[in-house]
Amino acid sequence: MAKIIIINYLCSMKHFVTILLALLPMQVRAQFWGRIDYPGTPVYDTVKVRVIGDVMLHKGQLEAAAVPGGYSFSPFLDKIAPDLTSADLAVANMEFSLGGKPYSGYPCFSAPDEYASYVLSCGVDVFLTANNHIMDRGRRGLERTREVYSRMPVTATWKNPSFVRARGVRLAFVNCTYGTNNPQTDVPDSLRVPLMRDRSAMLDAIASARADGADFVIAFPHWGEEYVLEHNASQREYAEFLCKAGADAIVGAHPHCVQDFEYIGDVPVFYSLGNAVSNMSAANTQLELMVTLRFVSGTDFTLRMIEPEYEWLWCSRPGGYCDSYCVLKVKEMMGRRSEWKNPSDYDKMISTYERIIVTSHLKDLI
Repeated sequence: MAKIIIINYLCSMKHFVTILLALLPMQVRAQFWGRIDYPGTPVYDTVKVRVIGDVMLHKGQLEAAAVPGGYSFSPFLDKIAPDLTSADLAVANMEFSLGGKPYSGYPCFSAPDEYASYVLSCGVDVFLTANNHIMDRGRRGLERTREVYSRMPVTATWKNPSFVRARGVRLAFVNCTYGTNNPQTDVPDSLRVPLMRDRSAMLDAIASARADGADFVIAFPHWGEEYVLEHNASQREYAEFLCKAGADAIVGAHPHCVQDFEYIGDVPVFYSLGNAVSNMSAANTQLELMVTLRFVSGTDFTLRMIEPEYEWLWCSRPGGYCDSYCVLKVKEMMGRRSEWKNPSDYDKMISTYERIIVTSHLKDLI
């Protein structure tokens, strides 16, 4: 009888502590309970990190956005702005420099400052800056881009790791590129864009993130072959390297199309999300992914990552859906062909989706 009374007492105390800790912020709860994954743990709270692909600005986009006295980039990302704003953190690969006038598109990108401000206004919190086009205007363009971003309420991934906090969860981002189109020979070490080949620096960055209390480390490599739908051996090898170093998730960029998805161990790897917005019209370059990485605290107060979510998007060019560039949700637009200015763009969206859903290895959510 005494044993039963003691057990009942302990169970009631555990229930009381559970209720008490549930009232605490996630970051406080995480201090009581380590980062341990118990499969099937009920979700108590979820932090969502939403990621889009390559934000580009080609000549055609510049021309479409020109208004008297400046530029207006609506409706480029307007239809997904609510999704970006509602996320705890939104991340975009900013594949251009803010090198000043004259503004230019491919192959030497220099965007108006208003473009970065527009992306920010759509809800993006983190600018990924390690890509091959960030040095398109050389050291001066790099320094100017850094200076402009420093005046904005945004985290730019100039150095690894970059820390961000979302409702108590401490996240570390590491961002690197295979190279830059202009060499960094005259760039001081303190300003250099992180490169994939500097593996010791990447190892140090991830180790530093852990030592500084990161709950999760997300890697954003700029890699792979352009316009190829599946990752290559080099990407796979580097993904394995990042996993062994301690990355919890990997989201890649650069190929300008959606590449395949896989798990390496328990690490989700999106090899490429494709373009977020661009003037590209070549096969497969208009379909894209918006990925949501999810981090939860269960009712037992464990902090863990659960299966990512994703949304298929389509970048319609002027004369397709409307008179300008417009990123659309594929699922929402299914069966609405009559709304297109040019229904052949709708047909292209459907055929591209049906092709890439096979090569991506992602579930057909539509």
